[in-house]
Amino acid sequence: MRQWSRRGLWLAGTGAAALLAVAVMMALTLVRPGPGDEAAVRFEPPAPPPPPEVLAAATGDAPMPSADGVHDAIDDLVRDSALGEVSALVLDAVTGTELYAHEPDRTAVPASTIKLVTAATVLATRGPAHQLATVAVAGQEPGEVVLVGGGDPTLAVDEGGIYPQAARLDDLAAQVRTRLGDIEITSVTVDSDLFTGGVHGPWDTHIPASGFVGPVTALMTDGGRVEPDEVRAAAARWPEPDLAAGEAFAQLLEVDAEVERGQAPPPADAGPPATPTGSPTAHPTATAGSPDPDEVVAGTELGRVMSPPLLRMVEIMLADSDNVLAEALARQVALARGEPASYAGAAAAMTGVLEELGVPLGDSVLADGSGLSRGNRLSPTLLADLLVVVLDEPQLAGMLAGLPVAGWSGTLAERYRSPQPDTGPGAGMVRAKTGNLAGVSTLAGLVVTADGRLLTFALMANDSPFEARDGLDRIAATLATCGCT
Repeated sequence: MRQWSRRGLWLAGTGAAALLAVAVMMALTLVRPGPGDEAAVRFEPPAPPPPPEVLAAATGDAPMPSADGVHDAIDDLVRDSALGEVSALVLDAVTGTELYAHEPDRTAVPASTIKLVTAATVLATRGPAHQLATVAVAGQEPGEVVLVGGGDPTLAVDEGGIYPQAARLDDLAAQVRTRLGDIEITSVTVDSDLFTGGVHGPWDTHIPASGFVGPVTALMTDGGRVEPDEVRAAAARWPEPDLAAGEAFAQLLEVDAEVERGQAPPPADAGPPATPTGSPTAHPTATAGSPDPDEVVAGTELGRVMSPPLLRMVEIMLADSDNVLAEALARQVALARGEPASYAGAAAAMTGVLEELGVPLGDSVLADGSGLSRGNRLSPTLLADLLVVVLDEPQLAGMLAGLPVAGWSGTLAERYRSPQPDTGPGAGMVRAKTGNLAGVSTLAGLVVTADGRLLTFALMANDSPFEARDGLDRIAATLATCGCT
């Protein structure tokens, strides 16, 4: 049985205090709508009953289950042959003690549970308050406006956007018109060069057209959705989302000209732009040695709008399992670590950050940030240990508020409810990231025991039927009913 000792995590007293603070924060999020609820309200689903504020009771003072007790409670469920090839790990969140393990180091296709990695690594590198800028600058040609993408997939055209607190192109257009005054705008160019490589990831051939994702570019609106009101995960996506954003911007500026791709000029008061860091290079208009602020020359910044803070974007990504948002956030990890802002660059950067956090990689392999790739291979050890690290790191712990709550929000809103009465005890007690692909069901997150002890767990079923997800829910629900001391 392992005891958690890395960097002195969860020492007596400090670990319990940190755990209590996180648990209270998590409980408070249960009494307000989250990102998943906002999306679901438009379809008016049946309102679930309010969940109990169970997480508020999770403290380091509650008795820790025994390994034998947990084994007796869930081992038969884990070994159910109907679930396919299952691997599992359950840890005590306070001490990191291993309470149950079944092939915990065996890697498997994680599906969307890899978004836990994306969330933790982007917050570790960028910080929760970081925002992404979408900028308009004066182009090389008279009357040309260049729209520069900063990697913000939540950008909206107007007030009808899908994402809360999104930056808006109509606000940016108003800034441009004010800055240019009587100068006629003759053309719009889009610069989406911040991201490199292919726009589709290393996915199965049917994935790009599935509607669950679209081309990932540094400039897009509403996650590339053609209709922002299509808030379901499977929605029609623009084949060239950067050009579609540019065309919407041109309409707002009342420009009747074809939108083309190009590169923004360097800032008007500087030489060549520096290496991109995740937001377009600033284009100041009034600094020492710069042109007259009233003069508009190539590279003059005409306006900018800012994304929601990264923590809010992470919450939405986890709650709704938003694949485009996940891939865009993974690119931010790459940019922060000096890697190419591509699928491969993001995977390499996230792997490096996991190592820095002290998370055991084993034979794990990352291929994308969303979990759509079957080239991803993670172990329960990586996922469960990562959650213990997240609980101990203030910069990361906020991401837990985005985890779906069983029977209540996000991708768990319709689970742990009828017609699965045997999973009902997990409603409100389990907070976890889901993962599903054909033949793959995964679940990783937090659960509070009947005695009020917080556990982390990771359950991975490969070569499994769709119904395997119900089996994983039963395992998590059993942990919620288990004192097991």
